[in-house]
Amino acid sequence: MKIAIIADVLGEENNGTAITVKRLIDCLKERGHDVQVVSPSPCTDEGYHRVDTIDFKVFNKYVKKNGVALAKPNEELLRRVISDCDVVHILMPFALGRAAMRIAAELGKPRTTAFHVQPENVSSHFGLQRSRSVNKYIYKNFYDKFYKYSEYIHCPTQFIADTLAKNGYDADLRVISNGVDPVYKAQKAQKPKELAGKFCILTTGRLSREKCQKDLIKAVKRSKYADKIQILIAGDGPLKRKLLRMGSRLKNPPDISFHTKEELAERINYCDLYVHPSYAEIESIACVEAITCGLVPVIADSKKSATKDFALTDADLYTSGDPSALAKKIDYFIENPQVRQELSERYVAYGERFRLDKCIDKMEEMFEDAVAHRHPSAEEKRA
Repeated sequence: MKIAIIADVLGEENNGTAITVKRLIDCLKERGHDVQVVSPSPCTDEGYHRVDTIDFKVFNKYVKKNGVALAKPNEELLRRVISDCDVVHILMPFALGRAAMRIAAELGKPRTTAFHVQPENVSSHFGLQRSRSVNKYIYKNFYDKFYKYSEYIHCPTQFIADTLAKNGYDADLRVISNGVDPVYKAQKAQKPKELAGKFCILTTGRLSREKCQKDLIKAVKRSKYADKIQILIAGDGPLKRKLLRMGSRLKNPPDISFHTKEELAERINYCDLYVHPSYAEIESIACVEAITCGLVPVIADSKKSATKDFALTDADLYTSGDPSALAKKIDYFIENPQVRQELSERYVAYGERFRLDKCIDKMEEMFEDAVAHRHPSAEEKRA
């Protein structure tokens, strides 16, 4: 197939969406598909078409600080790429994506989309991530201006598919995990000398408000074992300095750094516990990567997060936004290493369903169905 992928955000692989999209592109190319990508990425690989980024004037400094630049539509380029494809897959409901949707509809091209951006990811920039009315408005805006014109929507989890249905999204909702890179697997890894004897807690994700890394720092401060705990935060983002200041009060200040996937896989395998404190999450491939390696998670039970559904036992969940509740769960797992070992084995087996090849199979199936204008019955979807 000739597949056009339109990505408003596709630059440095410093967030889950960029990593997921780049992996999808690479996998589709490996399977022999002709993939043409329109994005603001400076990539010089074959099939990439670069567009400019939007000039936000006085807000450019803020945009740069957040590490996400939005693409500026290039109508001539979009029309040229889309006219020569079999199906158009549009990743985000912003300016470039909306222009691509309009052009694809004009040209009568099959259109698929993905839901990677929760309203809370947008409203968090204004400190309004917990406002029901604001987030409901954003869901409606996304639908009216973009998703209502899409025939298929890729939903990384059943949680977000159900949420979209409740908000009136009536496209063919395809539940397909973003998948885990083969590098993430259970294997022996030794802690570096400086971490020997410490209980290492890992959390991975963009350093932003809705990810709530501050709750982990507060929880460790309240733990009975605070002196032996080392927090490792894998990620980058606008709250890095604030988190470093908060963590400086701990006996073992947190290590905050960004890693290649190989480095992160090694780190996951020598850590003792994974904590996912995020308030809003469509899937959190970061948590899936951890559990696929057998690292036991402790997950916030937020109603706005799909990640809570990955928990295999109640011991793996804590009350979202409550550092004291998180501290108790951390202490429990420190005191019960046998429980951690047993759960680790269960999570390795559970993680097999997220293997990348299986997920790419389903993405190919969605594209083929879009080209053929096929929509399976409810029974076929459940199967």
